Amino acid sequence: MARLNNPKAQQRKVDDWNARYPVGQAVNVRIDGGGTVQTKTRSPAELMCGHSAVIWLEGVSGCYLLSHVTAVEREAARG
Repeated sequence: MARLNNPKAQQRKVDDWNARYPVGQAVNVRIDGGGTVQTKTRSPAELMCGHSAVIWLEGVSGCYLLSHVTAVEREAARG
């Protein structure tokens, strides 16, 4: 039976995110309820409780799974 949150895979997501994006990165986050909010990261990504890749965001209560967060690329932001 496969584990839902493989810790090694989740850590790779954290490491990949942190290698690509600095704190303060503009992002879109899919919030609970289905809406999308544009904000910025306020921390590096981290592995929460040893099994979930998460990140803390400006103006958002709590942290969000990285799977719900998409970086706003610089070219698109300049638009």
